[in-house]
Amino acid sequence: MQLTDEEIAAMTPAERRALILRLVPRPGGLPSRRTIERIRRWRTVLIMVCVAVLVPWTVYLALTLPDHYVARNWGATWVGFDILLLTMLLLTAIGGWKRKQFVFPTAFASGVLLICDAWVDVMTSQRGDDLTQALLSALLVELPLAFVLIAGPLRMLRFIAVRHGMIQPDTHLWRMPIPIADLYSDHKIPPGP
Repeated sequence: MQLTDEEIAAMTPAERRALILRLVPRPGGLPSRRTIERIRRWRTVLIMVCVAVLVPWTVYLALTLPDHYVARNWGATWVGFDILLLTMLLLTAIGGWKRKQFVFPTAFASGVLLICDAWVDVMTSQRGDDLTQALLSALLVELPLAFVLIAGPLRMLRFIAVRHGMIQPDTHLWRMPIPIADLYSDHKIPPGP
């Protein structure tokens, strides 16, 4: 059977999506649905336990940490952090240049690291020129770059989902289901709301 461009254009978005899913090969190495559900359940429990532990820990730290503390390995800490940031930015540049999907997690991680860098720089700066420089760096460089590095891949993921008929063009990314039919009990990807 051969479909013409006109016949494809006449299809509803749901029909196009169903056709795409039928034509896409099933990914190899995918665990069984039962295994996927078990992993999903345990990861969710693990994350919720972390959240439950982190709340009282944060309150404890807020009440007990001293206002002044001299840190060991201050230089090694910052150089190590900057090496990590540099590595993630380099991987993001390579992924973007080569148009590879690994650009999504590396760009997102780079953006998060830049936000952390801006926060720590501002919070540990001395009042005066040091704080002014940290604020300017955060507001003019780190946070705008972080926004680009985080928002860009998210927009691209959404575009890919729309382009492949996984969601409607007006569907927000956070409502997009994971597009692997094997994850769902009826083996059909639920439509995005």
